[in-house]
Amino acid sequence: MKTVKLFFGVALATIMFTSCYTEVIVEDPYVDPVPSITLRELVSSYELWYVDINRSSGNGYIPFMQKAFTVSFQNGTLYANNNLVGIGEQGYGFGIDVGFFDTHNFVLDVSHDIDGFYSFEVTQLNNNEIELYYRPLQLSYILVGYQRSTFDYDALFYDNIHYFIQEYVAWEKTYTSPYGDPNEFDYENFLQFLPGGGNGNFRSSEDPNGTNINYIYWDYTGNYNVDDVPGDRYLKYLTLDYDYMGNEYFELSVMLHTI
Repeated sequence: MKTVKLFFGVALATIMFTSCYTEVIVEDPYVDPVPSITLRELVSSYELWYVDINRSSGNGYIPFMQKAFTVSFQNGTLYANNNLVGIGEQGYGFGIDVGFFDTHNFVLDVSHDIDGFYSFEVTQLNNNEIELYYRPLQLSYILVGYQRSTFDYDALFYDNIHYFIQEYVAWEKTYTSPYGDPNEFDYENFLQFLPGGGNGNFRSSEDPNGTNINYIYWDYTGNYNVDDVPGDRYLKYLTLDYDYMGNEYFELSVMLHTI
């Protein structure tokens, strides 16, 4: 930190000559403060950086940042959790190796194995948030830092479950409860969720169970919504819009099977 030092001397002439001074330090508001740690130390200080995609802004997007749920900067290697299937299990929670990085001053250089080279300007927003700014697209990504031991992978999973249901070509219904009122979904055996965030299109089919996914005939296309359940981070509401037949409402949760 550059400072300006002003010295004020007070001299008292007696039998002996003595002096004292007061030091006043004035910060220059036009000079950036010198960070207490380097950028490399900063990005490595958290094991996981959650990519808060809802707070991104700018023109266009960077493919590897858009698809990553978390990124990690460890010993020059860039890791990412790109898939919700098995998240928290790959690479001891870091995900997979997707490239390498380097830092100099306030700049983070990333060489992605597929998407190529990107240079970001980094700003620390607070103790556990940083902004990556890509100037050519005036694009900003906000990253939130966590340690693996305290990171809630399950909460991340449910916060992004709309991406999870889009990861599969088809979902086959294997059980229908005998209770409740009959509805249109009783006759469906396959569902497909098309990309489109938490709101998008779905397709359904009445083909018999066991039909090869390459030969499924999709009888109907409609809209769907995935919504939060107040007070429960590990449950969602799924709405299937069957147009003139009305909406069907479900509680959406994931059943884990141990093999």
